[in-house]
Amino acid sequence: MFHFQQAQLGHGDQVVFSNLTLTIEQGEKVALLGPSGAGKSTLLNALRNQQESACAWCPQAGALVPMLSVFHNIYMGALSRNSTLTNLRNLIAPSRHEREQIGALATDLSLHDKLFTSIDQLSGGQAQRAALGRALYTQRPILLADEPVSSLDEHQGLALLTLSLARHDSAVIALHDRALALACSDRIIGLNHGKVVLDAATHSLSLSDLDALYQDASYQHLSYQ
Repeated sequence: MFHFQQAQLGHGDQVVFSNLTLTIEQGEKVALLGPSGAGKSTLLNALRNQQESACAWCPQAGALVPMLSVFHNIYMGALSRNSTLTNLRNLIAPSRHEREQIGALATDLSLHDKLFTSIDQLSGGQAQRAALGRALYTQRPILLADEPVSSLDEHQGLALLTLSLARHDSAVIALHDRALALACSDRIIGLNHGKVVLDAATHSLSLSDLDALYQDASYQHLSYQ
């Protein structure tokens, strides 16, 4: 599904990964972990560039339109699969079908009472749910998400990640919560200073293994069976 062979990745003139070899197979649910600046966002963007048309994308900043409602922001996930005329019609006067579909999704996201509230009137956690809803509404097989539940508590984050992963064949999600990564993924990739320092099946790992990613800048590569 995704493959890098001795790849150099970065942004602008800055090289983040100088020699990345990595494969992610179809059907995997992968969590990316590592301290700030480890390369998680850079890797997610590179993955998206490989298969953009197959990926539902939830960036860290959300990239929502503040003055538009939750409904309209979620609907934007459907823009690429509908005609321009259909999109204009639904943005001005939503069809019954779109209202029902997005309404059901908003209920799953605990946003049913905020459906026609503008994004700038929401809390940080509610805005994150709307951003995740837009990604889900693209209805693509691969989910790429950068800290999609960082503003939610552990219970809410687990519920939304479980919902999101169930709706996608494959997923790669950057997280900071190690317990959440253990609960929601089947593979964990640990990054530090632009290197893969841990790559293992989730069932073989513990919280202490993951905590080590954040304790020492000179963290050495670990291998788990």
